[in-house]
Amino acid sequence: MTIPTTELFLIAMVIIFTIPYLFWRVLKTDYYAPLAVVQIIGGIVLGPGILGAVFPAYYDFIFTPAVIQSLNGIAWWAVMIFVWIAGIELDLKSAWTNRLETGVTAGLAMIMPLVFGCGAGIVLLNFSGGWIGPKGHDWQFIVGIGMACAVTALPILVLFLEKLEILRQPLGQRILRFASLDDIAIWGVLAIILLDWGRVGRQAMFLLAFFISAVAILKLMRAVKESDRWYLGLIWLAVVGFAADWSGLHYMVGAFLAGVVLDADLFDRTKLDRFRDHVLLAIMPVFFLSTGLRTNWDVGGLVVFGAAAILLVAAVSGKLVGVHLAGRILNWPKGEAHVIGWLLQTKALIMIIFVNVLLDKGIISNQTFTAALLMAVASTMLSIPMVTPQLAKLRNVVDKPSAEG
Repeated sequence: MTIPTTELFLIAMVIIFTIPYLFWRVLKTDYYAPLAVVQIIGGIVLGPGILGAVFPAYYDFIFTPAVIQSLNGIAWWAVMIFVWIAGIELDLKSAWTNRLETGVTAGLAMIMPLVFGCGAGIVLLNFSGGWIGPKGHDWQFIVGIGMACAVTALPILVLFLEKLEILRQPLGQRILRFASLDDIAIWGVLAIILLDWGRVGRQAMFLLAFFISAVAILKLMRAVKESDRWYLGLIWLAVVGFAADWSGLHYMVGAFLAGVVLDADLFDRTKLDRFRDHVLLAIMPVFFLSTGLRTNWDVGGLVVFGAAAILLVAAVSGKLVGVHLAGRILNWPKGEAHVIGWLLQTKALIMIIFVNVLLDKGIISNQTFTAALLMAVASTMLSIPMVTPQLAKLRNVVDKPSAEG
């Protein structure tokens, strides 16, 4: 008997939501891995490399091409909304007010892991074949890997700061400023990596039209009531995402740009937080599963784990070195750089989105994507256990204003 695609799709949805939730709740992983991280791990486990290898018949039965295509459609829209919200939430005014500390810290926290990550990319290129994608140039691969090691995932960072009860404290707000500035740099570097000289005319047209349209949409948004701003914002998101993809910059770059030009004060902060939480709850798990479906272990499990270990060392050491250098320059209290450096290690979500784009564009291979995914999960899970003991010694720092007041 042939089972309709709709029923297979719903079976897949049951699996997507049930298995990660049970692991998260039963194993009580929230200390080191919030539900979103467990869902990312669940996507890897449910992908072809693990579930597909152990139970190929069941995997092929449920995850048919039609089901995968349906899941991908939801995943595309989910992650566009998520990145759009992340762009809206960037507090550029606060970053500018505290520009010395923010610039020094965010700069070193990005540049050092970028350099270390580029070194890791060179190692992978010279170690063996199969890491670079079919359309990637060496420089794109190296810079892409470097940036993947430098990423900090702002949404997961917010969850961790809430868990540690420092989100609304001066220390937490400083960390958010550092991560916010790096977020902008990440998308800027991605745009450079994706720059297509064959489409440079389209990309120039897109950027010109975008900046003109951004002025118009801001005026329109301020002229209407808030309930209408949500609808207009989502229309704006779809239009900019399409235009960016048409130009060759990828719809994810468009989603970020669509959000970053909108001021957060256009929306009620509580509603924006709830909307982000609802997206994480209702549709982002589909993105995590679709991400897991793209993992590949063809070069061998040990080799992929070895590559992930190289990337992890580069990412962690680079970020810690950069933040400790910033701490010395800015005369932070002893131990503060340790806390900030480890909290900026949270890479899940944004880094996964970043490497998804690199994979879409053929710059990295599925094997590299898998290694980067493992690195993102590991670095994120290390953050809370490494920070908690030191933070207990620095409770007086939590109430200390930033270096610039």
